[in-house]
Amino acid sequence: MTQKPFDVDDLLALYAKGQFPMAQSRGSLDAQIITPSLRGILPLSALHIPKRLRRTIRQNPVEVRIDFDFAATVAACAAPADDREETWISYGIEYYYTQLHEHGHAHSVECWHEGALVGGLYGVSLGAAFFGESMFSRARDVSKIALIHLCARLIYGGYELLDTQFLTAHLAQFGALEITQESYMDRLEVALEKSADFYKMPTQTDGRRALEIIDAAQTR
Repeated sequence: MTQKPFDVDDLLALYAKGQFPMAQSRGSLDAQIITPSLRGILPLSALHIPKRLRRTIRQNPVEVRIDFDFAATVAACAAPADDREETWISYGIEYYYTQLHEHGHAHSVECWHEGALVGGLYGVSLGAAFFGESMFSRARDVSKIALIHLCARLIYGGYELLDTQFLTAHLAQFGALEITQESYMDRLEVALEKSADFYKMPTQTDGRRALEIIDAAQTR
């Protein structure tokens, strides 16, 4: 039986309960509600940025834009890649997050080079929590650059939780760790009681400033 479509309130309620939707494939008509027993988080006060990546970020090899083309970012995340042929981002999931974006609850951090979208990520904002959904890269380091700019923006805007859903080797290099669902819910409840501002940091922020914001947070 085809699942009843989610509306914006349904989706936000899922995130508030520590859950999120995923589809089996691009063409799936239904979405599963996922509640992992272990959750990945990236502590904003303990980020690790490799020296080589720091040098790259300071050079500003790409233009970082915020919510410039959210739909294109989600579509790029859903496209086939070298490490996977299928995606959990169905056309229905893509529509859901577009609706969240139109209501101010989903955002993209995008890397542009010579007029082309070459990398980025998107996620959901609720209270002082940000739920990272997916990222993509069409050039070296661009998804990493987007992630660092996201972290700087979250720190500057007063966010307390960056949820990565699962722990991957890619995220572990930045200090991501895995915690139990119970511990995650404790952190989520605290974050949801507070407010944060995704746009507090200027949209035209260069790499040097992003690194300054992150470094300042590590010394508090």
